[in-house]
Amino acid sequence: MIHREGIPFLGYTLVVILLLIIFSFFLLSRLIFVFTSVFFIILYFFFIFFFRNPKRNFYEVHEKNYYNSKEIIISPADGKILSIQKIFENEFLKKNCICLSIFMSPFNVHVNRFPVSGKVIYVKYHPGSYMIAWTTKSSSHNEHTTTVVETNKGKKILFRQIAGFLARRISIYAKKNSMVKKGDEFGFIKFGSRVDIFLPLNSIILVKKGEKVTGGETKISIIPL
Repeated sequence: MIHREGIPFLGYTLVVILLLIIFSFFLLSRLIFVFTSVFFIILYFFFIFFFRNPKRNFYEVHEKNYYNSKEIIISPADGKILSIQKIFENEFLKKNCICLSIFMSPFNVHVNRFPVSGKVIYVKYHPGSYMIAWTTKSSSHNEHTTTVVETNKGKKILFRQIAGFLARRISIYAKKNSMVKKGDEFGFIKFGSRVDIFLPLNSIILVKKGEKVTGGETKISIIPL
């Protein structure tokens, strides 16, 4: 399945690639034309691969007391755990948190998903630069969005989409005061990026640095209620 963000991009790109191939046929030698055509075809299939949107379903088990006494946090993005660190969140929560950073390479699925269910109480877009996403400064200096969801148990979970060196567009679908479900889409980032999620200090972290995670499926943390 192709994500809606990719449909117009793929349409325009297909027209451009077809025109380039046609011009190459008349302007270049046969050998160079073949190599050029193969390159453009491979590039286009990469774009299709990039905008893939696999179906993800997270089914939380409520009948067990284990889940009734704890909040399960799932990964908001596909990628690799870049860092796990204690940090002061100064935009909304105004307190020390555990920050999990997930780096998304151009080969990862770039759909972002809600890590918890609840009510969206804060959404803000921040313009900025486009430094490499794995650098520390990118969290505050790069273009990014901030979203906060308050769970049914009153826990406030903050997460950020952060643009990278290649990522030049962040799409966010979260709306303030809307009720959202864990695993549903809240945004999309194009061509390499990062997602940070801020958790309470008493959270039990289920992943480690360097581990690969799957958005909408991987359990990354447990928060005692």
